Amino acid sequence: MNPPAIPLHIVVLMGGWANEREVSLMSGAGVADALEMNGHRVTQIDMDRDVAAKIAAAKPDVVFNALHGVPGEDGSVQGMLDLMGIAYTHSGLATSVIAIDKQLTKQALTPYGIPMPGGRIVSCKELHERDPLPRPYVLKPVNEGSSVGVAIITEDSNVGNPIARGAKGPWQEFGELLAEPFIKGRELTTAVIDSAAGPKALGVTELIIETGFYDYEHKYTEGRTQHVCPAKIPPEIAALCEDYAVRAHKVLGCHGASRTDYRWDEELGEEGLFVLETNTQPGMTPLSLVPEQARVADIGYAELVELIVMEAVRVHQDKIKRAEDANG
Repeated sequence: MNPPAIPLHIVVLMGGWANEREVSLMSGAGVADALEMNGHRVTQIDMDRDVAAKIAAAKPDVVFNALHGVPGEDGSVQGMLDLMGIAYTHSGLATSVIAIDKQLTKQALTPYGIPMPGGRIVSCKELHERDPLPRPYVLKPVNEGSSVGVAIITEDSNVGNPIARGAKGPWQEFGELLAEPFIKGRELTTAVIDSAAGPKALGVTELIIETGFYDYEHKYTEGRTQHVCPAKIPPEIAALCEDYAVRAHKVLGCHGASRTDYRWDEELGEEGLFVLETNTQPGMTPLSLVPEQARVADIGYAELVELIVMEAVRVHQDKIKRAEDANG
């Protein structure tokens, strides 16, 4: 691709202390290499408690947020950068707060006709007294990414019935969990990126797992999951995946890139497609789904990174203009 009209100084913010630290470091390294190849000046910063001072000292034009999980994905970093008046990639504060919280995401998306599994938040104390839903059901943290801490509870699960206090699972790490009905079927995902023409779905990938489900280990261990892109599914299901993904991107107010994940029960056709979540900070590692779908759509990795940066610049300029207009 051609070099940018105006090379920028870009801080790539990565690492941090979340469960997804190592993935973030891989994403950040790839992004930094691509930005330098595109002609930008890059400063890499590993997130720590002094991050605001380090960013202020670097004086970047843009921060590329390559963090995953808390605090890079939940609105904390976004709020800090808003206060500092610095442009940054991906979604803003309000969107990040809502999208990382699976229950808030349901409340935001389902009124717009985007189907999501039912369910409710339960205390882990309650789990040891009775099942919150008929088995099989899924337990997941309310605000973790990359399927961290997800458990599927079936009739033959080796956790007891009700779940024993000493059984290994997310109930030992979290005070409360989201319980959802288990949806049988196929794992699908759709990436959306912003461009001058607006948000665009890149396609649909099916994730085929030999055993278990698409958890953290399957996502980031080479060879554990087969990616089929484009997915071998009926065209009407592919179109519905893309439609839901773009609608979720718009309703939540995402910017730059997002990825919406699904379970599809093919026996039910279109009625069997359910959105599980929308990820506002999708991975950018060699195994990540957004760069893979971009390649299939003839968008190279460096071009994808550039599109995300240019959307950050556009959003920041719009913020400045709105502030100027408000002040007369």
